Amino acid sequence: MKELMRTNDPTLVAFATALLQGEGIDCFPMDVHMSVLEGSLGILPRRLMVRDGDLGRARIVLHDNNIPLPEIR
Repeated sequence: MKELMRTNDPTLVAFATALLQGEGIDCFPMDVHMSVLEGSLGILPRRLMVRDGDLGRARIVLHDNNIPLPEIR
């Protein structure tokens, strides 16, 4: 699995997940329960992971919907 995005905004993770699922791209949000450790401060980012083969398509879907993505490493 590859990291598609990392953000402190839980609504952005939910929106991106809905977009990807609508396009038939499986994704897995990680670190969503970290608020238990951080006290719901929102300081620990959540990650959205996709399969290696879906990364390119997933980046296009999010780019087309104006969701900012990090540069490819």
